[in-house]
Formats: sequence, C-alpha cells, structure tokens
Amino acid sequence: MKVLVINSGSSSIKYQLIDTKAEVSLAKGLVDRIGLSNSALKQSRLDGHKINLFGEIFEHSQALEYILAALTSEKHGVIQSLDEIDAVGHRLVHGGEHFKSSILITDEVMDVLNECINLAPLHNPPNIKGVLAARAYLGKTPMVGVFDTAFHSTMPDYAYIYGIPYELYKRYGIRRYGFHGTSHRYVTQEFARMFKKDIKTLKLVSCHLGNGASVAAVESGKSVDTSMGFTPLEGLVMGTRSGDIDPGAVLQIAGKEDLDLKDLNNLLNKHGGMLGISGLSSDMRDIEEAMEKGDKRAQLAMNVYNYRLKKYIAAYAGAMRGVDGIIFTGGIGENGPITRKGCLEGLEFMGIHIDDELNEKMIRGKQGEINSPDSPVKIVVIPTNEELVIALDTEEIVSKRFTE
Repeated sequence: MKVLVINSGSSSIKYQLIDTKAEVSLAKGLVDRIGLSNSALKQSRLDGHKINLFGEIFEHSQALEYILAALTSEKHGVIQSLDEIDAVGHRLVHGGEHFKSSILITDEVMDVLNECINLAPLHNPPNIKGVLAARAYLGKTPMVGVFDTAFHSTMPDYAYIYGIPYELYKRYGIRRYGFHGTSHRYVTQEFARMFKKDIKTLKLVSCHLGNGASVAAVESGKSVDTSMGFTPLEGLVMGTRSGDIDPGAVLQIAGKEDLDLKDLNNLLNKHGGMLGISGLSSDMRDIEEAMEKGDKRAQLAMNVYNYRLKKYIAAYAGAMRGVDGIIFTGGIGENGPITRKGCLEGLEFMGIHIDDELNEKMIRGKQGEINSPDSPVKIVVIPTNEELVIALDTEEIVSKRFTE
C-alpha cells in the first residue's frame, strides 16, 4: 500500500509517500513558510533526486496542491496519478481522552477533533487544516488519524492526575496527557526487535530529545508515565521551554513583571529552557561550542539539562521497579554524546554503564548499543521513524475497513 503521511503545522507541511510493503519512503518533503513570503517546497526521492521550488503559498490547501503536483510530476515525481495513493495518514497531536488509538477519520471524528482544540490550541488547528486540505483534493481516499497522545493513554490514573480539585479534571480535562507518543512507541518496539525480546517482558526508559524533549516509562510495551503533561511544556528543560517549574514562581514573576496570560505563555514556551538559561541559543550545538570557549552560562545550561534528564531516568526506573534498557532518539538523543554521557553518569549503581568510545563514535542516523559489555542495562541509540508508524497504522485500519 502507498500511504501519504501528512504532518501539518501552523506554517508548514511535512510529508512522505511510504510504500508499506517495503517499508520505505518513496519521497519525502516539506512545504515551509505557508502564508509568509518566500514559501518553498523541498522534496527528495528514494533515488536521491531533489527539487526546490519557490513561490507564494498562502494557505494549507494550496500547499497540498503543490505537494500532489510534485509527487505526480513526470520529471520529479514518484507516481503517475493520485489514484496510486491508497490512503492518507495524518499526524494529529491531541486526541484528549476521546482517542486511545489511531482511527479512521470520519465527519464524527472531525467534530471531536474540533472539540479538542482547547486542549492543544497551537497544534490541533493546523492539524485540522491539513486534514481538510487532504479531503478537498483526495476526498475519496481513506484517511487515518494517528495521535501523539494515544500511546500514553495506558497511564494509570495516579500517574496522570494532578494535585488540583478533581472537579477541574472532570470539567476541563486538566490532566497529564503526554506527547511524542508515536516516537516512544516506535523506538521501544524497535528495541525489542533489536534484541529479539518479547516487548511484554521489558522495562524501558525512552528519551526523545530534540528542541522539544520528553521521557517515557514503557513497561510491557505500554506507557506507564511520561514527562510532558497537559501540554508539552512540562518535564525536561528543552530548547525554549522551561520544563518543570514551581507554579508559585510563575505567579511571582507575573506579579513582578506585570505579565498577562499571553506574556506568561511566551515566557515559558519561547524564552525559557536552554535559551533562557544560557542567554545564547536553543540549539545544543551552539551551547556545546560556547562551552568549549569557557562560557559558564552555557555550561550551566548543559548541567541543568543533563541533571533534569538524569532525575527522570532514575525516577522512571523506580516507577517500573527496574529497567532493562535506556533508549536515546531525536536530534540530541541521536547526535549528543555529551548529553548521553552526562545524564547517565552517577547511575552505575543501577547497572547503567556507558562505553565512552562507543558513545563518541555514535552519529546521527545510526542505530546501536553504547553500553559497556558488562552493563546489565542496555543503552541504545535508535533513530525514530514516526512516519513509518503512521503509515503502518493507516494500512492496518484501512485494510480492516475493507475486509469487514
């Protein structure tokens, strides 16, 4: 089956056309700066052929028109007609408590998605725009929604309930939902495949580390806890997000600086994290470069980042009463030997022993172990592949629809 995977953001659409039988991406691309000047479409094929197109792309439906034209282009495309697209899989961020697994998109599902906008006002609206655009051009093609939050729906209530009046949870859905679920699901399943283990026998800590970052405790293949919460703001220190912070400190800052809700949102989401602590950048590469030059605030930012990550790894091992493996994925997880070493130092008492040489040699895009031979706990780097998960879920649901 050929599945078009769409990840629609506020001003961009990432996409891949995946052959699920061979589990390969025939073409992948990005439409960037939708609604802004200098919009661009970049696409690369499996054979290495690349195109870069520039123009004025004002909204998401026009962006999808460009994407479909590129995929079917006689010179640059990979299919001859849109009829070759068997299904469309959409990355959807937030399904609330309504969607606990991937689902065939119907009018009723769209109604519920709109109800979930208040849970993810920054992410769900552009996701919905992507679905509407796809339905406009590929209306007869079955479509499936794959939710970032779904994998974490297996968390027990004591892991997702906050210490606020219970009525606020019932009234507004205020609870921990977690994100990056598709990534955590893929890498933990891949860990089991790597070591030829039944995932139901494993206790794994999955670290998805990028500009946004989260940790998940995965026991018997199910998420039992995760660091992101009601929004992606909770948990680890991230590129520009503060992560865990005392709500009292937020109230104090708001009073002292005369900040309204919008100001607070910008402060915690866009001006905190590594950028806020270092005063330099949200990019870990810039932080590491500054550290090498002796910048003390850059070093402080790195120390905070690694310490917070270390605490979550140890806490989740405790929550599961043990750990068999620790997984690193995402841009920093795959390409950050300083972070991988820094967050694991001091955890040797838990049976966690990293091999410095293997850790230094591990580069982005590669998969493998970085633990020492005597380490009871496996430490691995696994590049994530959320698009493949979305494509395979889409194939399964669509195939089931036609056999029922």
